[in-house]
Amino acid sequence: MRVLILGGTAEARALAALLADAGRYVVSSLAGRVARPRLPVGEVRIGGFGGPGGLAEFLRSASITHLVDATHPFATTMTRHAVEAAAATGVPLVRFARPGWRSHPHADRWHWAASYDDARAIAEGLGRRPFLTTGRQTLPYFRDAWADRTVVVRVVEPLETPPPAAWQVLLARGPYAVDAEVALMREHRVDVLLTKDSGGGYTAAKLEAAARLDVPVVVVARPALPSGAHEVASLDGVSAWLDTERT
Repeated sequence: MRVLILGGTAEARALAALLADAGRYVVSSLAGRVARPRLPVGEVRIGGFGGPGGLAEFLRSASITHLVDATHPFATTMTRHAVEAAAATGVPLVRFARPGWRSHPHADRWHWAASYDDARAIAEGLGRRPFLTTGRQTLPYFRDAWADRTVVVRVVEPLETPPPAAWQVLLARGPYAVDAEVALMREHRVDVLLTKDSGGGYTAAKLEAAARLDVPVVVVARPALPSGAHEVASLDGVSAWLDTERT
């Protein structure tokens, strides 16, 4: 068994460690968008494949027998490429995604949006000082429309282009603590939180902080899985799938 993990998430790192401990050959692939990524155990490759054709060629050349897409729940392009490459090569594929926040205790209070444009429009009706935590690649959806707003933006990596003068950019990497998130929102007088349904615990503290401060929350819903993608939500689920798909 030779497993390729499309990674970059905490769950992907945990999976690599689990498989390595079980004596399975595993190679993790990272996109390379973060300057100093947290590396998983085992073999690691960094950089894109050049589309589904390039990924298919790698699967063949590296004699990969199983493919696990453990990228971010919003990494739709990579997931689509994984489905196409798996179909082209016959390599079994599973999508491993942490559970979303739909079952969060406060989820029924939030404003759910189908897109970043919708989320921006909803947030504009709720406050004037947004806390934006949807990731730096999504900022073009907000930059021009909110150029004159006092926006607090939190990202892991520095922005490639300067933000509007009114914005304040915070560089930080989770996990975060609830008390610290409460202090941050108070300090910047945040009156609306805009995020996406990333799920997991690394960045969930802001949701509890918003509830404590009665700050409205706008959440961009997860995109639909492409046809042909089978998803599991736990390490045990991946292990069970590997046992089922053993060649």
